[in-house]
Amino acid sequence: MPPLALAAPVLSRQADPVRVATERLARALPARTDAAVLVDLLEDDLREGLDALGDVEAHFHDVLVTLRGAALSPVNLINAGDDLRVLERLDELHDVVVQIRKRLAQAAAMAHQSAPSRVR
Repeated sequence: MPPLALAAPVLSRQADPVRVATERLARALPARTDAAVLVDLLEDDLREGLDALGDVEAHFHDVLVTLRGAALSPVNLINAGDDLRVLERLDELHDVVVQIRKRLAQAAAMAHQSAPSRVR
């Protein structure tokens, strides 16, 4: 499924894969305030990452449209490749990936702490 489809804001609550995933995680974590905050932050990060990914995807689409167009002038080629916004979005995407990694590690620690201990 394309990233833009995952980030579409018009999805119903049940069809929203980010919401479904984070609600599932919330059920797996202990019923504590810090776990709820962690899930909320992770949901925000996932949405932000998918949004940034959509902007990067749109940039590549625009480059392809330019390259398929009839007029391949030097100015059109430079303009197609000179999108500073996509570079900013890639930086944001990197930051979000790092945050998601940290949050998932925190969730794993919480889940581990709340899991019943096994008797050997």
